Amino acid sequence: MFDLESGANKSMDNSNKEIRIEGRVLRIARLDAETYHFLPDPGPMIEYLRSSHERIDIFTFMQNLTETKPKYGYRMEWDNLAVLSISTFAHWWNKQIRSTARNKAKQAENKGVVVREVRFDERLVRGIWAIYNECPVRQGRRFPHYGKDLDTVYKETATYLDYSIFIGAFQGEELIGFTKMVVDQTGMQAGLMNILSRMQNRDKAPTNALLVQAVKSCADRGISFLVYGNYAYGNKQQDGLSDFKERNGFQRINVPRYYVSLTRFGGLALRMGFHHRLADHCPEFIATMLRGLRKHWYGRYAQSPEGAS
Repeated sequence: MFDLESGANKSMDNSNKEIRIEGRVLRIARLDAETYHFLPDPGPMIEYLRSSHERIDIFTFMQNLTETKPKYGYRMEWDNLAVLSISTFAHWWNKQIRSTARNKAKQAENKGVVVREVRFDERLVRGIWAIYNECPVRQGRRFPHYGKDLDTVYKETATYLDYSIFIGAFQGEELIGFTKMVVDQTGMQAGLMNILSRMQNRDKAPTNALLVQAVKSCADRGISFLVYGNYAYGNKQQDGLSDFKERNGFQRINVPRYYVSLTRFGGLALRMGFHHRLADHCPEFIATMLRGLRKHWYGRYAQSPEGAS
C-alpha cells in the first residue's frame, strides 16, 4: 500500500481501495484495479478525494459488468470490455470458440506444453522475470517490463494475492508462459491482469493453452465472466490481439464510465474533452500510420512475434 502522496499508485484508507493518479497537468484518478474491483457506492470515495490535500482534478470509475445500465447522475460515457461469458467449460470448448483457436490449444498439448494452476512463490517469480527479460520489444512497441530486477517483478506480481489465481505453462520444468487472474469481490467476475509467453516458444501456442486453463479455472469456481481488458481501444482498428479475443469467444460489452470533476480545472477539462488521450482525438488513418512507424523503429532492435492465434 502507498499513501496518498507517494507516487503513481495510491491507497484509500477509508475503503481499502488503491487508486492511481495519472498526469502532471491534468491529474486523473481511478481505481488501480478498476476492471477487477468496483465501487458499490462511489459517494464515500468521491468525498474522500475532494477533502484530500493531494490535487486530483478528475475521478473516473466504471460500473460492474452485472450492471450495464447507467445508475448514477455523474457525467457518463460508454466504455467497453472484452468479456467471455462462462457457463461450463464444455460449452465454451464446443460452442463459443472458433476451430482455429481450438486447434491451437490442441497444438500446445501435442507439443508437450503442460498447463496448471501454480502457487505464488519465488520459483514462479523467477520464471516471470525470465519471460519479462527475454526481449525489449513485443508487438511492435517497447516492452515496459523489460530490464526490471527480480525484486521489482516480485513486488509488482504480488498485488491482490487474496483475489488472484496464477496459471503456468511449462515445457518440462521451464516456465514458458503465465497468466494472473484477479477475481472481483462478488466472485462472479475475473480479469486477466497478465497473460504472456516466451517468444522463442510461440510455435507451441502456450498462450492459447493458458487461456484454456483460465476458462477451466473460472468454470470450476462458478465465475461467470472472464474479462480480457478492452475489446476496442479508442479509434484503434482490429489487430492481432482483438482477433485473438474474438476467436476465443470474447465479446464486446459496453459499460458506463463516469467522470467526476473535483476541481474547477477538472470541470473545464471535461467540457473541453481533455480527459481523453491525445491519441483518441487522432484520426484512425493517422494513428495507424504512426503505429506502423513505431513498429518499424523498434523492429530495428528486436523482432516482435505475431503472438497467439
